[in-house]
Amino acid sequence: MLVQESALALSAFRDDPAGLVAACRRIIDRHLTCSPLWWLCARMLCAPDAMQEARAAVTAIESDPTAKLLAQALPADASVVIIGWPEQAVGALRRRGDVEVMIVDVDGEADEAVRQLERIDVDATAVAARNAASAVALAEIVILDCFALGPETLLAPAGSLAAAAVAGHVGAEVWALAGVGRLMPASMFDALVNRWSASAEPLSTTAEIVPHELVTHCAGVGGVGTLAESLKATDCPVAPELFRLVG
Repeated sequence: MLVQESALALSAFRDDPAGLVAACRRIIDRHLTCSPLWWLCARMLCAPDAMQEARAAVTAIESDPTAKLLAQALPADASVVIIGWPEQAVGALRRRGDVEVMIVDVDGEADEAVRQLERIDVDATAVAARNAASAVALAEIVILDCFALGPETLLAPAGSLAAAAVAGHVGAEVWALAGVGRLMPASMFDALVNRWSASAEPLSTTAEIVPHELVTHCAGVGGVGTLAESLKATDCPVAPELFRLVG
């Protein structure tokens, strides 16, 4: 929805290139960790026809196959852990009634998430953040819903780093989930992380960096494979205009 609404708002600047740059910066500043918005703005700023590019980006987001492909790839009767209430992962889990889901409550929404999944006969359990390690030890797969995926690290919900580290210790798999608009080249990913980290409070931030070494699989538009395979689908252009702060 953010991509759709932003594309519509940015269409007002079809004949004002300078205004488009300023509007893109303002949108990014309000949603620093939303890589699909960086992707949308970068595509529009780098394209000969910004409005045509915006329409193509919205179409790509709307037809993102990642959730469907993840649902198909999950093993039968798998036990999985998710951190919070991630949009991409939930889209996949809703399609699989045989999967047991443990939701680590990092934002106070786990109970509502459980109720929503149970309404469609998905077995779900809310897990207090203090018991996240125990949940991971019981699971086969930890799914990290990426805010953004760069060449060496990824940005994911707070709690992801600890879950991935525990998974590595107990032998559980860690699947990074990075659909359309979330794969970023190094300079764009670094710009996003630098802008985010400059305003984030370490002890209260809602996101954190996870190194690729802790990830065993990556789910994206090409299905589930390795991180290296998934990163080949990176289609975000480099737009230096977005590196600067508003004002």
